[in-house]
Amino acid sequence: MKARIKITLKNGVLDPQGKAIQHALASLGFTGVDDVRQGKYIEVDLAEVDEGRAREQVERICKDLLANTVIENYAYELVR
Repeated sequence: MKARIKITLKNGVLDPQGKAIQHALASLGFTGVDDVRQGKYIEVDLAEVDEGRAREQVERICKDLLANTVIENYAYELVR
């Protein structure tokens, strides 16, 4: 089973990388870009075949290692 994990900054948390991307886009002539938020995308291959246990494992992985839950949100999907 594969977990596709997306980690993003919570609303209200400053995103300097997103602002840098936004300014770079403007300097390249891209207009109408009001805001850019940068995040992370991670794929994890799991040996677990039970969906419930896989979800528990991914929750622990996200909370214990991948996401700083004070300033970041995470979401994931499991794919067989």
